[in-house]
Amino acid sequence: MAAHALQFATIEQLQPLLAKKKVSPVELAKLYLSRIERFDGRLNAFRTVTPERALADARGAENELFHGRCRGPVHGIPIALKDNIRTRGIRTTAGSAILRDFIPDEDATVVRRLRRAGAVLLGKTNLHEFAYGITSENPHYGATHNPWSEERISGGSSGGSAAATAAGLCVAALGTDTGGSIRIPAALCGIVGLKPTFGRVSVQGVFPLAPSFDHVGTLARSVADAATLLAAIAGRDPQDPASVAAPREDLLRTLTRRTRKIRLGLPKEHFWTRLDPEVRRRAEAAVKDMVRQGAIVREISLPTITSAVDAAATVALVEARRVHERAGYFPARASEYAADGRERLEQGGHVSAVEFLQAREVLEVSKAEFEAALRHVDAIVTPTTPVSAPLIGAQSVWVGDAEESVRSALVRLNRPGNFTGLPAISVPCGFTSEGLPVGLQLIGPAFGEAGIVAIAHRYEQAHGWSSSHPKLE
Repeated sequence: MAAHALQFATIEQLQPLLAKKKVSPVELAKLYLSRIERFDGRLNAFRTVTPERALADARGAENELFHGRCRGPVHGIPIALKDNIRTRGIRTTAGSAILRDFIPDEDATVVRRLRRAGAVLLGKTNLHEFAYGITSENPHYGATHNPWSEERISGGSSGGSAAATAAGLCVAALGTDTGGSIRIPAALCGIVGLKPTFGRVSVQGVFPLAPSFDHVGTLARSVADAATLLAAIAGRDPQDPASVAAPREDLLRTLTRRTRKIRLGLPKEHFWTRLDPEVRRRAEAAVKDMVRQGAIVREISLPTITSAVDAAATVALVEARRVHERAGYFPARASEYAADGRERLEQGGHVSAVEFLQAREVLEVSKAEFEAALRHVDAIVTPTTPVSAPLIGAQSVWVGDAEESVRSALVRLNRPGNFTGLPAISVPCGFTSEGLPVGLQLIGPAFGEAGIVAIAHRYEQAHGWSSSHPKLE
């Protein structure tokens, strides 16, 4: 592989090069650090860059690989972490002014697992304040810009992780997802975003948003890379009571495994209504392409879905308010919050116990509807977002002939993956006439990551959208 192509190489491509000593971890770390220095002033994807740590990690990986000790597929691979994930000795702001100078004395579980796997940490990425938003417009640290069109948002709240991965400032990254915060920026930045089943990955050491809905997942330039990184961080964690000792599958092996015909569920409610015409065309074309590859499409019904999306927003308001109260930040330090986060935390204090319990009941009904549908199909297929990336600063967007808030538009197709806890992946499925990425979402049964990864990989291999990269030069 030519040196100039390394910045967009995948883990899958870099692995054999590292093993055969055709490229070194130190060389890779220096390449990505130089790209961060060159381009991040424009993108603002990173909150903290750790060159000394990265080079130390890389030298350690290089020494081990030279002596024939390989820890696994991410050994020597430069990655980035969303800045709400604790890192020992490295500032962790959660995108807030309140935690501007917070330096944890321990790593989050996922960071410890990446260390053991031999990953090289380049730094911490920008995000929406306290991960409570979907644009990554941060008044304390500045907005993260979309590398495909720098006047547009990268999505959020894991916007920095997505922008850095898409722009070739790291090989892959970790993000968190409470209402779509991995899948939204993945779709808007033209990369793959994988949110695992609730409990598959520990959230210990991650600043919570709404604990019932919080997930840690992966952002990468290919489906195989997203699965590889997920395998490195998944597993039961005694420090996280919500984590589950689920069977661990070799996700990479499933990518090439021959299976019976894929059955895709096409919801008749909610997901395929109110879409930008270009997004609709690209998503519908992707489904037709899957059918040409042999997939069977079945219409499914999720009658409670729209009310459940509203109910999930109510639950999130209450849970987020309680998180910030227990931390001692809200309302005591309300003036230090960005206006949008402060407003939602205030709203969380006005939800009655009856409203909260009613919302939980609606969610249980909707979860049962998803589970019933997934007994008859392998995955539910939807657009990831109803629009492509809005302009930075926009408060609303036109979806077809109707105006809708940016937040509502970007969240509504993603929340179901969180309140059900089901695994979901966003994979690129084309571009608009303006050259903006469009994402396709697959939602699978609980602990069915292998199935949705295999379907997404098959589509990706047939179309190669993931091989397109933004031109920053």
